[in-house]
Amino acid sequence: MSQTRGQASQTHGASQTQGALLFDIDGTLADTDPLHLAAFNQVLGPHGHAFDRARFGRELQGFSNASIGERFLAHEPPERRAAILSEKERIFRELVSGQIVPVPGLMALLDRADRAGVPMVAVTNAPRPNAELLLSGLGIAQRFKALVIGDELAHGKPHPLPYLEGLRLAGAAASASLAFEDSRSGVQSATAAGIATIGMRTGLNHADLLAAGAVASARAFDDPELIRLVASAMTW
Repeated sequence: MSQTRGQASQTHGASQTQGALLFDIDGTLADTDPLHLAAFNQVLGPHGHAFDRARFGRELQGFSNASIGERFLAHEPPERRAAILSEKERIFRELVSGQIVPVPGLMALLDRADRAGVPMVAVTNAPRPNAELLLSGLGIAQRFKALVIGDELAHGKPHPLPYLEGLRLAGAAASASLAFEDSRSGVQSATAAGIATIGMRTGLNHADLLAAGAVASARAFDDPELIRLVASAMTW
């Protein structure tokens, strides 16, 4: 695990301060970004856009479909934008079916949080059908206290509202919580909500994640330093 800026400072204050673990889904719980890239290229290619992994990470990863449509399909009426991006999600769900594999160490971390009574929330800009497909495909849907969908709120990531809503639903304080994110917009959202955030290097590198505001980065949940950081923050 790569870390600069020191250990995340979590102020529990009194023992009754509740902490939570908040997770993005795509690219954080499962490494699905290559499939999203393929689906975006399929539907945006006819409109003159081609994406490699680097451009995907800068311009698509973690952003809501509404903002993607405004940027890359500005020549289309809103109804057509929505239809094109709905087709993208259908293609993604077709590609991902049967290929949903957890990032290493995820299940052990969820087990530890359950034993400690730490609530967990999933926070995503993905459409609800995608989020539910991935959580059910991983067999972990029931382990989350809530599922927050950015497009169902007034603002999605990178606005802090999705993570503020996650904290509210978990009954948790930002200062006692940790978030896990793989995109710039996601890290920005969680950190703007006051949550120390660990960047997952499934797509972006350590420097990119720290530049977005992450306190540390890790390749997977079984990284020994990530495990120690979570244990310290959650006081288990």
